[in-house]
Amino acid sequence: MIILNPWAFALLPIALLPFWLKGHQGQHYSWLELMPEDLFSDRLNLAVKVIMSLLLLSIVIALAAPRGSDEQVPRVGKGAQTVMVIDRSVSMDHPFAGDASGGHVAEIKSAAARRIITQFIDSRPNDMMGVVGFTNSALYGIKITTNRDAIHAAILAATSPSLNQTNIGAGLTEAVGLFDNIQSSGSRAVILLSDGAGKLSPRVKYLLSERLKSRKLSIYWIMLREPGEPSIFSKDEYEEDRTPNSIVLHKYFQSLGLKYKAYEADDPETLQSAINDIDSREKKAIKYHETIAGYDYSKVFMVSALVLVLLILVIKNVRVYE
Repeated sequence: MIILNPWAFALLPIALLPFWLKGHQGQHYSWLELMPEDLFSDRLNLAVKVIMSLLLLSIVIALAAPRGSDEQVPRVGKGAQTVMVIDRSVSMDHPFAGDASGGHVAEIKSAAARRIITQFIDSRPNDMMGVVGFTNSALYGIKITTNRDAIHAAILAATSPSLNQTNIGAGLTEAVGLFDNIQSSGSRAVILLSDGAGKLSPRVKYLLSERLKSRKLSIYWIMLREPGEPSIFSKDEYEEDRTPNSIVLHKYFQSLGLKYKAYEADDPETLQSAINDIDSREKKAIKYHETIAGYDYSKVFMVSALVLVLLILVIKNVRVYE
C-alpha cells in the first residue's frame, strides 16, 4: 500500500467533531418529565453522529490517496530497443533534394520525418524507444520507454527547427548513454536521421567507437540529402582534407565492425522505404516489463462518502408521528 498524500492524516481528528458538537435543534420545556422518553430519536441521533464521523473519515482517507503498489509484468514480443537521433538544424525545414524539379510545393524534411517516424512508432507496439535531438549540442528528448504518448511528444519536439548547426557527435553520444539505464532485451539499435554531418574530432571518434562496440549497438543512418550534396556512396576520390563530412562519417561507421546500414533519401518516398527496411530488420524477440499502476483505493472511499451522505439525508427526513 502506498500513500501519496500522507499529510492528509493530520486531518483525522475532524472525524470526532460530530461527537464534540451538540445540535441546538428542538423545543424548550419547563419540565422534562412532561415529555415521554424517546429512545428511537436518541438512537437515531447517535446513528447520525456515527455516520457523519465515518463520512469525514472517508473523505480524509480519500484525500490521502491510498493506492496499491505498481506491478512489473514481464512481456514478450517482437521488436527492439531503439533510440531515434534526429537532426534539428534549420536545414531540416528545407524541401527534399529530389523535389526541386517536380514543379510543385514539396513536403519539407522535418514534416515528412515527423509523419513517417510516427507511423513507424505506431506500427511497433512492442518496441522500447528513446529520442534525442541535436543541433550545436545534444537535446534530450525521452529515455528508452514504452510510453507512446511520451515518445510522440519527444518526436514532435525533435522535429522542430532550432539552430543552424549539426553536432552529430553530441547527439550520438547522448543516444548511446540512454542504453546504460536499461537492461538489454535483445536487439538494440541507433537510428540516425540527418541531412548533414559535422566533423568528429579524433577524441569523439575514439570514445564513441568504444561505447558503441561495448554495447553492441546496430547503427542505421538515413541521410536526407541537401541539393547538390554528393552521395555518401560516391566512389569519387577526394583529397583527405577536402572529403565531404557525410562521406567521412559513412566510412567511420563502416570501420566500427558493427551492424551498420546507410540510406539516402531524396524525397518522402525514399525516406519511407528506408524506414520500412529498418522495420523489417529489427524484429527480433524482445523481453520487457510493463508497469501496471496499483489500484486507486481513494475511489472506494469517495463512493463510501457519497453513500453515507445519502444515508444521512434519508435519516434527517425521518419523522415520527404519534
